[in-house]
Amino acid sequence: MKVAAGRTLLQGSVKMRTSRPDRRRLSPPQPEPSARTSIRPLLPRRACYSYRDDDLLEQIGGLVRQRWVLMHPLTANEDFRLSFWARVREFAVPPSMIESATARRAVGDWAGACAAARVDVDLDLRAAGRAHGGQLVARVRADLRHLAPDLLRWHFPRIGPNGLLRPGLTVSLARYGPAATGGGAIHLVVRTPPAWAGGGQRISLALWEPSEPGAGLHPHPRPDRRYRLDLHRHLWDVRRAGELLKRSGRWPSHGNAAHAGIPVGVDACAVDRWAAEAALLLSAETSPGNVVAVRLTRRHRVLLNLGPPDEAVGGRAVPVLPDAATWVLPDLRLLHAGLVDVERLHPLVASALRPGGRPAGAERRPSGSEPLRLVECRGATHRIAVVNGVLAPLDHDPGEIRREELLGALGGPEVPCLQAIDEAHRHPENLEEVRARLDHGDTAGACAAVETLLGPDVLVRGGALRDELETAARRQVLHGLYRTGLAGCGPLPSTKDNRRRVRRRHPRHANVH
Repeated sequence: MKVAAGRTLLQGSVKMRTSRPDRRRLSPPQPEPSARTSIRPLLPRRACYSYRDDDLLEQIGGLVRQRWVLMHPLTANEDFRLSFWARVREFAVPPSMIESATARRAVGDWAGACAAARVDVDLDLRAAGRAHGGQLVARVRADLRHLAPDLLRWHFPRIGPNGLLRPGLTVSLARYGPAATGGGAIHLVVRTPPAWAGGGQRISLALWEPSEPGAGLHPHPRPDRRYRLDLHRHLWDVRRAGELLKRSGRWPSHGNAAHAGIPVGVDACAVDRWAAEAALLLSAETSPGNVVAVRLTRRHRVLLNLGPPDEAVGGRAVPVLPDAATWVLPDLRLLHAGLVDVERLHPLVASALRPGGRPAGAERRPSGSEPLRLVECRGATHRIAVVNGVLAPLDHDPGEIRREELLGALGGPEVPCLQAIDEAHRHPENLEEVRARLDHGDTAGACAAVETLLGPDVLVRGGALRDELETAARRQVLHGLYRTGLAGCGPLPSTKDNRRRVRRRHPRHANVH
């Protein structure tokens, strides 16, 4: 498939000028003063409770609920969240990626599985062995052989409104004890590029140690405290995938959220798992205390006290419950709402949530051919379909088609069949599907959707479809510049000659008398 100017879609040989990212930050509009703003200083910023103190739990729960209703009125959020996750499950991890990654992982090719799941490998095991010993490398190799990169992409944190991967994030997958050089623990991490370089939605895999200065142009090279998967191996390790149902929380929650003092509008909290996950977090951390913070929203946190009820937090830092342990698995909510079938889920997820439902390698969706399209043309019903690789009318002879195309080029009206073909080129019916696949990096799926509609040898004309394809190509070029370190979060380095220049007393071409 090509665009009208003759450029091949999303190829590295395409030469195009990329715009430099803008470093200016636009401040959000300030809300107008109202009577609600006076309530904010009177309400606590955090709510602390213990599982052993029900009276304090009910009192603080009512106060937090009152604060949420006054400051954040929400409507139809549940439908929005469910539709959000349904769209993510449809486009984020295509079946072809799952099948290819699973086949390569089954034969022990973990690097090939990462390539199939669009995961870039940025680690050198030989260099790690020379620096930290063969025992650590053996543990890393064992984890890499059982890493399911497609499952990792399935469960990776995402942001709205399109469900893209959370940008600029470093997530720890595993920890391997202190380094041989005497530093802290070494982490197997995955990173997502910043938003301006997120074309293709690629993930990178690397080893990180505390003495590492940085990771190129990545804005946050250190592992994130909130988004971590080293305590949740069932989200990426095939050996632990069967634990998914047990650690996903209960849904429906049957009033657990209301009992825990969760504010109105915040649902799908895995409250029944908080105590066990907090105990697991405290056992893995070296910080003293029995208090764990649960981040529900940007402005509301809950402190879980697993120790004595009167334990004070003081000014010390409190461990944060991982985001994967805070919320109920979205797949459980989608299954309960009937928005997704078990056959449409990831095979490892489906086998864990519905044991015995289907084999791990079953097909998720059948493939079908595009039928003929009917057009009302001059009082008759005509057909248009893909013929010889392009979309063409079937009920007009070649001479008539050439005359009508010439008439259209001169500014006259074409026959409805040619108008329908032109509309399919510029604003196709599946434009939203193509845009969603391009946003999630599924270039092959987007090209297949376009070729099914317009034909494999189509020359895409100017319009919304071509704009989307060219934008995706430019974003992938920018991601390649980010990977090679040739583009940063701002303008490129200036090539201006800053050497001191000798000033002339007279202009170069002036006549001296």
